[in-house]
Amino acid sequence: MIKIDLKAASSFLTDAQMKEFTGKALAAYDTLESGKGLGNDFLGWDHLPSEDRSQIYDSIDEICGKWRDLGVDLVVSVGIGGSYLGAQAAIEALSHSFAAQMGGKGIQVVFAGNNLSQDYICDLMDLVEKRSAAVIVISKSGTTTEPAIAFRILKQSLEAKYGKKESRNRIAVVTDAHRGALKSLSEQEGYRSFVIPDNVGGRFSVLTPVGLLPIAAAGFDYRAIMKGALEMENVCSERSEDNPAVEYAAIRNALQSIGKQVEILVNFEPRLRYFGEWWKQLFGESEGKDHKGIFPAAVNFTTDLHSMGQYIQDGQRFIFETVIAVENSCRSMKICNDPQNLDGLNFLNDKEMNECNRMARLGTKLAHVDGGVPNVCVEIPEIDEYSIGELFYFFEKSCGMSGYILGVNPFNQPGVEAYKKNMFALLGKPGYEEAASALKERL
Repeated sequence: MIKIDLKAASSFLTDAQMKEFTGKALAAYDTLESGKGLGNDFLGWDHLPSEDRSQIYDSIDEICGKWRDLGVDLVVSVGIGGSYLGAQAAIEALSHSFAAQMGGKGIQVVFAGNNLSQDYICDLMDLVEKRSAAVIVISKSGTTTEPAIAFRILKQSLEAKYGKKESRNRIAVVTDAHRGALKSLSEQEGYRSFVIPDNVGGRFSVLTPVGLLPIAAAGFDYRAIMKGALEMENVCSERSEDNPAVEYAAIRNALQSIGKQVEILVNFEPRLRYFGEWWKQLFGESEGKDHKGIFPAAVNFTTDLHSMGQYIQDGQRFIFETVIAVENSCRSMKICNDPQNLDGLNFLNDKEMNECNRMARLGTKLAHVDGGVPNVCVEIPEIDEYSIGELFYFFEKSCGMSGYILGVNPFNQPGVEAYKKNMFALLGKPGYEEAASALKERL
């Protein structure tokens, strides 16, 4: 189970400050649990792990089995933001680091609809042409620009390659239960459809078919992910100062109150790189409102100690770190003896690589704390489905409380619409002519 260690962060705070923000976190917990806070119509994520979802799981298993029977070896998951980041975080964390190069059996999942790069989509279509492909398209509306464009191109490609009838068996839709362009298209074409619950926002949707279907397609045990999430739902349901979500929400806001405005999520395992991307969206889109919020960033150590390490150690002192520490490796590798010892590393002979990585983590912690950077540690036993499920739920619960401490609605995202309106105007969308003229003058 997740362990949280605050000692290297609470040392920067007085007992009175810790008490104050623990009280605020408990009050935020009460607001969240009462269902009466801002954005309370988007709290469906809170009890997803404990709901009976056996019918959904059966449907996920059925379509993944059908794709295997068809010989599908590539699934393109189309979505942006919360419609892809959670699935990619889990798949990257659980996969062999060189799975694509190893040419393993089973289905490879890749992602599209999260950018507007022409080169990227052309490269993707090269891959789709060579492989036996299926597509998952994820969007509540079906009109979000990036995934809508990608799906339009992929749909046309599948129909040209397999014919319209077989393409229906190779396309799955995850969308709104009742409305939207994608829902209408799904009914018109007869695609297999999964529902994004009305009361679950995109960045909180990884434990719905939004995340679970691509994870299942990649061959991972999504039920174990849900079991881990259920464990954390039970742990985080206690109104207690020892509730880890309460502790985390309290400490990060206490640190902000003393000028620590930037939180860096740190990992020492490359497989967790995309978990940092998911976490950045979760907190950035939830808290960055009304000119408030802790700025979320992510780094990959020890790699980034050779790039960002200097700034973190000696730059401006507005940073604190949250480290995801992994206690045990899934595999074993010992460092060997070299008779010449030209690199001077024979003192490491017969030591596990994981021991070196752990000492690097602890040494970095001490150095950064000495340099004025508070350090929060979130430890998991190992990188597996159960622990990934725990992490997803833990951060979601903490985020809801942290947003309420800040005094914002953690569940809306009004700011993301500004760029879309400008883009539509500049692309000549009907109805945006006046805005286009004004924008072009500015450019």
